[in-house]
Amino acid sequence: MTWTFTDDLDAVFAELADDWSRLRNARIFMTGGTGFIGRWMLETLRDADTRLGLGIDVTVLSRNPATFAQKAPHLASHKSFSFVAGEINDLKASGERYTHVLHAATDASADLNENNPRAMFDTVVSGTRRALDLAVDSGAGRFFFLSSGAVYGSQPWEIERVGEEWRGGPDPLDPRAAYAEGKRAAEMLCAIYAKQFGLEIVDARIFALLGPLLSLDIHFAAGNFIRDALNGRKIIVDGAGLAERSYLYAADLTVWLWKILLRADSGSVYNVGSEDAVSIAGLAAKVSTVLGGNGFEILGKPDAGWNPGRYVPSTEKIRRELGVKATVDLDEAIRRTAYWNGWVK
Repeated sequence: MTWTFTDDLDAVFAELADDWSRLRNARIFMTGGTGFIGRWMLETLRDADTRLGLGIDVTVLSRNPATFAQKAPHLASHKSFSFVAGEINDLKASGERYTHVLHAATDASADLNENNPRAMFDTVVSGTRRALDLAVDSGAGRFFFLSSGAVYGSQPWEIERVGEEWRGGPDPLDPRAAYAEGKRAAEMLCAIYAKQFGLEIVDARIFALLGPLLSLDIHFAAGNFIRDALNGRKIIVDGAGLAERSYLYAADLTVWLWKILLRADSGSVYNVGSEDAVSIAGLAAKVSTVLGGNGFEILGKPDAGWNPGRYVPSTEKIRRELGVKATVDLDEAIRRTAYWNGWVK
């Protein structure tokens, strides 16, 4: 395979050629910058700053900056980036002034959601309020909230692709909906702060993703399947494999997110994901075929997850208004993710 991570950086830079100048001399505060999505945003921002000399100043909140520095020394040492240790629920204004606040903290942790839903809900809601307070106190003109497609609740099977106008929601009596309901409440907080304090707020509802930098050992099916194929193990689907998901490649995701931050009207909300649905069983088969794995097996156990149905967005709005598109299909996303993790074709 001839792909390299630099190819993705080049593609993102080119897609945003007319947008990077909007960040010139920006002072950015970012939460969640060391997670999968945040890392992609930092990688591409460092690349653009290195090429263009944007004069940016980026402060990143991290639970453990030293650990991240070992993992990504090129980001930790970049002249325009500084990393501060702290938890999102302890975040307080420091007197610094910022032009943009990007709130990407709170992993979609299935373990935390299952075993400590109160902590999950509190982290999402209280953490967002802390980030909003910092934005107000720092004079930030723009607040970007990374929400989730989970806010729609269980997508009815008759809705092929859920749009931003859908008014369904999670079950408020199901503790498994703590993450989803937390994101809904956090979106309400954003709306309140926009009205009450005049913050310019934009919102991305993110669906399933795939690409380099994604951990293969957390609860995401695509990553787990790739891990098992790379290790020569049969891919095991515990449930019936009927649930449908769609996967946006990480470089495309990153372009879409920067477009939202830099071009979307205040108050805008966009679905961010792929429209190309695949069943979990179909995904297992695809990963095994693409990577030449050891096959797959469907066990057919009851699905214990929060959403055993469809989880596929309509992206008509963001494509129409911001001119973005998905450029990497699922097969290629699987290949690049595997290659990043040591796969040799």
